[in-house]
Amino acid sequence: MKKLLLLTITLVMLFGAQMPSNATDVKTVKATIVKHAIALGVDPALALSIAKTESGFRHNAKSCHGAVGVFQLMPSTARRMGLNPYSLNDNIKGGIMYYKNMYKMFGSTELALAAYNAGPGNVKRYNRQVPPFAETKRFVNKIMADYNYQKKYPDAAVVEAKKAIAAKSVPASSVQAKVVPSSQVKAAPTPSSVVEVKVEEVNKTNAQVVEQAKSSDVVKEEITAI
Repeated sequence: MKKLLLLTITLVMLFGAQMPSNATDVKTVKATIVKHAIALGVDPALALSIAKTESGFRHNAKSCHGAVGVFQLMPSTARRMGLNPYSLNDNIKGGIMYYKNMYKMFGSTELALAAYNAGPGNVKRYNRQVPPFAETKRFVNKIMADYNYQKKYPDAAVVEAKKAIAAKSVPASSVQAKVVPSSQVKAAPTPSSVVEVKVEEVNKTNAQVVEQAKSSDVVKEEITAI
């Protein structure tokens, strides 16, 4: 009984210690997916939905057909794109690039997903429609359902990425106007002060005229006296 109890405690402690690490790994994987999706012009919500369905965001996932990584890339497909499917960055980048190529080929999200799962040849073989394979239909339906949910309720990784993009743009409030000290500001003359200056100038002119007239009268008197 004691041995069973000790074994149970050991397992609980072991799995409990691993949970934060797994959570951190998933967070890193999601952030990497969102980053590459934005860079490649693919909706990050859709990229997250593909990865969730393909691997549950596990980079160590491997299918019975040989597909590996978060986006379950076939090594041969990755090599044709010049990527390493065992690298987290390359696997995610390659998966999103492959989906984007399929979308360019078929012009439809559903058909691109079908081609991602069953291959573009099968989509063409069935008159550019989702092939009647149970696995492919489940794949497309599951991703589309999750994608529609993600659009309504964005993942935290998408929210964080949008915040980071918004923070890079300079807000208007950060632009500060240059403040000039009040002691350096010269007030423009008011209309009344302008008038006073004008009147003063006229008075000076009149005084000069009067003085000149007086001088002229004196000269005339002197001439008359002579």
